[in-house]
Amino acid sequence: MPVSSYLDLHPEVAQAIAAGAPVVALESTIISHGMPYPENLETAQRLEAIVREEGAVPATIAIIGGRVKVGLEESDLLLLAQGKQGPVFKASRRDLSMLLAQKQYAATTVAATMICASWAGIKMFATGGIGGVHRGAGDNFDISADLTELATTPVAVVSAGVKSILDIGSTLEYLETLGVPVMCLGSDEFPAFYTRSSGFPAPARVNDPETAARILHTHWDLGLGGGVLIANPVPEQYAMDPATIQLAIDQALAECEQQKITGKEITPFLLGRIKTLTEGKSLFSNMQLVYHNARMAAAIARHWAQLSS
Repeated sequence: MPVSSYLDLHPEVAQAIAAGAPVVALESTIISHGMPYPENLETAQRLEAIVREEGAVPATIAIIGGRVKVGLEESDLLLLAQGKQGPVFKASRRDLSMLLAQKQYAATTVAATMICASWAGIKMFATGGIGGVHRGAGDNFDISADLTELATTPVAVVSAGVKSILDIGSTLEYLETLGVPVMCLGSDEFPAFYTRSSGFPAPARVNDPETAARILHTHWDLGLGGGVLIANPVPEQYAMDPATIQLAIDQALAECEQQKITGKEITPFLLGRIKTLTEGKSLFSNMQLVYHNARMAAAIARHWAQLSS
């Protein structure tokens, strides 16, 4: 069976793809695993509205009853946000075949969203922050599948850098090894999710979405393959104080180690503890940076569509 037999494209998304109009893929893990209800539902709705405001079509992606849905109905968003129908799994590349064959419900991570977007013919994807090399990966080999997906799947990912709970320097080194282009929007420094500064220089700087789109167009025209990471720093007014967020991260990491939390449970645990330790400030910053990424992704998608036509 062809891949298309597993896909359900929302009519609006299918029409936009066929017409060469700008489309922005959105992940669903932020709904089911990233935030509590009802903030998760409100965030998902707001993200789609922002993409529309910027002249593109939103395509939130999830696995619903064993179908890859590209573009969700309101009922699908609510289902993911509340999880009342049963467990909503967290899907990465390795999980897709099992979840589809068993007709499960799942939210897509960065890696899985990239794959599903590529299957549908979508080139632009907005998220919060990508996964990367975990601290202590030299001992436990904990490296996100997001990185290898960026090396193989031709989708551009707009994020606020790498989640700051990770080893940012090692992540950038690994992306370089994989040959993944990394550009930072309007900054000479790579961002650190909650803050605009990580202490690591930007591998490349671009100052506007039109230039970013032109680089994407050239990259794929050359047949270089794979994806591109576009790091979009959190707006200054929503950035957290570096010392405050670092204290919270350090404490959350220590608790994670003490409780021997591993695998897919690490990131949700850390983000939840950081939210508590910062009295909700990290969640607010997280929401704002995701909105900013969606707006930028839509702008780049518009320019890319113009170049492609």
